[in-house]
Amino acid sequence: MSTSKRMPRFKFIAGALLATALVIPAGSAVARSVTGGGATAWSPAKNDSGRIAVKDGSHDGDPAKAEYYRSSSAGTKRTLWNKSGPGTTAYSGDGSRIIKFQACDENDWDSDDCSGWVAP
Repeated sequence: MSTSKRMPRFKFIAGALLATALVIPAGSAVARSVTGGGATAWSPAKNDSGRIAVKDGSHDGDPAKAEYYRSSSAGTKRTLWNKSGPGTTAYSGDGSRIIKFQACDENDWDSDDCSGWVAP
């Protein structure tokens, strides 16, 4: 096949790929997760950049929590508690975008086991 015959086919395929990319929405955001002790937190939760989740993965009787900051109130640390027991997950309400968070396993009478702070 000559170069002149291949060029229209190439342009057609390139155009079709571009059109497909514009019509099909981008995939949902991939959640970032961290673990501190027996607690695991992730955001975005439920494919929403304004939600965070925390799962209690330990059987120590202490609650798990996610500490986080939102873009609309970057100076205010918020806490999402999960006091429902091991294997359960708590979700925050919807709000402005989560900008950083950490997971903590609370320890009565001792320092909490926390992950480092991360951005989603």
